[in-house]
Amino acid sequence: MKPLNLKISFLSIICFAFTSFYCSAQQGNVTVNQDKNITTLLNLKKEMNKNEEDPSRYKIQIYSGNRADAKSAQKEFRNSFTVWNPTIQYEPPNFKIWVGNFRTRLEADRALKKVKKKFPHAFIFKPKKKKN
Repeated sequence: MKPLNLKISFLSIICFAFTSFYCSAQQGNVTVNQDKNITTLLNLKKEMNKNEEDPSRYKIQIYSGNRADAKSAQKEFRNSFTVWNPTIQYEPPNFKIWVGNFRTRLEADRALKKVKKKFPHAFIFKPKKKKN
């Protein structure tokens, strides 16, 4: 390189270094104005989502068989997946392990893809309404 190009490059680097010391980010405050009822509605929605007996929800069945193996499958699932709580259901003559409470089929399909790696016979279903 020519000496003139070296001087220009060196000068550019020095200018960049000095300007970077004097630059600063913008700072500000954010104020969120929202209706007071939004918090109440969010809490109500959380309570509604906790309803495990909702027949419009999807679940994944990971096991169906005897009690001892059901408890073993439940324990194995708890050790492998902490996101969903496995529950034991008794439908004579079998004990079944059900997982999840998914609102949409897509949500259930995504979960099933993960679950099938450990429990290859798992499948998605919608529970029937319980008769009183």
